[in-house]
Parts: sequence; C-alpha cells; structure tokens
Amino acid sequence: MGISDRKEREKEELKTAILQAAKKLFLEKGVEKTSMRNIADEIEYSPGIIYHHFKDKDAIFHALHQEGFLMMNGRMKVLAAVSDPLERLKAMGKIYIDFALENPDMYDLMFIKEAPMHHIQEEKDENWKEGGMTFDGLRQTIQQCIDRGHFKGMKLEPLAYMIWSTVHGMVSLSIRHRCDVVNCDYRDTIVEQGLASLYDLIDRMR
Repeated sequence: MGISDRKEREKEELKTAILQAAKKLFLEKGVEKTSMRNIADEIEYSPGIIYHHFKDKDAIFHALHQEGFLMMNGRMKVLAAVSDPLERLKAMGKIYIDFALENPDMYDLMFIKEAPMHHIQEEKDENWKEGGMTFDGLRQTIQQCIDRGHFKGMKLEPLAYMIWSTVHGMVSLSIRHRCDVVNCDYRDTIVEQGLASLYDLIDRMR
C-alpha cells in the first residue's frame, strides 16, 4: 500500500470514528448539548482535527442522516421487482418497520431527533433531501395505486402522510418503550400486528 493510499484509509477511519462518537453523544446528551469538543474528547483528538473533516456539528449530524437513509434506501431497492403497487406499498411498510426495529438508534437520529436544519439552510437548500427522497418513493407508489383505481376519493398527499405517520408512530412508540400500556399478550408483537391492521384497512379501501 502506497503512502497516499494509507493516508486516505486513515482519513476515512478517522471520519468513521468521528461519526460513531457523535452518534453516541447525540443519543446520550442530545444534539444541542453536544459540542465539537465533546466529540473530540470522545475519540481523544483535538477539535481542530475534526474541523478538517466537518464544518461544524450540524454537518456531522447531516452526515449521520445521510448514512441512515442510505442504509434504509438500500433495503428498499428490492421493491423495484414488485410490479403491483399495492403489494409494493405493503412491502415498503414491512421494510420500514424492520429497519427501524433493527436499528433503533439510527432511526432515532433520522426521524425522532430534530433534523439538521441549520446545515441544510446554510447550504442554501431548504428541502430535507434525505427524508424527502424516502417520502417521494411512498408518494409515487400510492399514486400508482390511485391510477389503478385504489383509494377512490382519497387525495394523494394527505393519504401518503397518513400512512407514513401511522407507521412512524408505531415504531417510534416501540423504540421509546411506550408500548408497556398495551395488553401484555400483544406487547411483543404489537408493531407487527399494528402493521397488519393497517394493511387490513388499506385492503378495505381498495
């Protein structure tokens, strides 16, 4: 391995360490209460080194968002093989929930913690691109369902928002351990059964 290759590898390793440390601190302390110095102390480097990789804390948070959505969207790629949009919509919900329950910390940063809006605004892009792309995939699938005669009388945007917020709400309650109020016979499977109930409602709207 040449010197330039080794330096590039070390650079990527340090960037990964910064992101891992920031993720840990963001979850423990909250984004607002975490400083660049906190992150530097966590990996035992000076803050100046971190600034070589990230402009500020919001840029780090934004990078974590991108990482999470790349992971989720990677799983969603299998949906391209599902030609029936209604079945694709159901599969999308299952993939979404599986991802969230298997990666609760990342999901927390992606959807529950505040979005890195300062970074987005400073980059002169007011759109939340990562979340927007995921929502666009849902919106397009629902539009295809409507084009095939499903969801008669329903409007695309409110329907897409309702479906997304319902699935998000179910996994968020589970991740934040708010399901203890559920009957103990259902507690371990309530998210999956809740999704099945949503699918039942969707089938009734066909």
